[in-house]
Amino acid sequence: MPRNQFQRMIFALITVIITVHAYVFYSLYVVNGSALMEANNAESVLSAINKQGGVLMCGSLVPIWAVVITEFMLAYLLENLLGSPLSFKLACKVFDPVNTHPVIFETAIICATVGIMCPAMSFIAAFLYYPYYKGFDAVAFLANWLKLVCFNFPFAFFSQLFFIQPFVRTVFKLIFAKDIKARALIEPEKAV
Repeated sequence: MPRNQFQRMIFALITVIITVHAYVFYSLYVVNGSALMEANNAESVLSAINKQGGVLMCGSLVPIWAVVITEFMLAYLLENLLGSPLSFKLACKVFDPVNTHPVIFETAIICATVGIMCPAMSFIAAFLYYPYYKGFDAVAFLANWLKLVCFNFPFAFFSQLFFIQPFVRTVFKLIFAKDIKARALIEPEKAV
């Protein structure tokens, strides 16, 4: 879909904006919601977070918006430097982009991206949200990382494959409709 570096960065920006919000919501509400409500004797997850003064990150309580901004910056950087380039190379090792149906090739890219980004972002999250009460313990850190990968991978895989990427591709096509139309006139079989 994206044909140049600018388009790749816009595609990554749209993806990361949606993905970070989805994963922060998933992590706080689905994975940790019950524990947060019980620990703070609250009726809802948001009131539990407000009661405790924010979300524990790097040993300090920070507001949710700071968590979203931090994760957004890290995910965007990681997606542009590692996720996109490597996922395309991995998909090209399995499928020939010229002779493979675009839906199959795009699905291979999505799967490769999840396979790269989920462990990488879970590693970052394991570090950011590590409970520093008794200092740092490498074994506990690795166990937290593995736990996060196990929680996040199924959600990442299915949400990216069936919801987020189809929506991002639709938005991308609307934003770059003029470019896609111009490409269709030049090379009709490769426009989309």
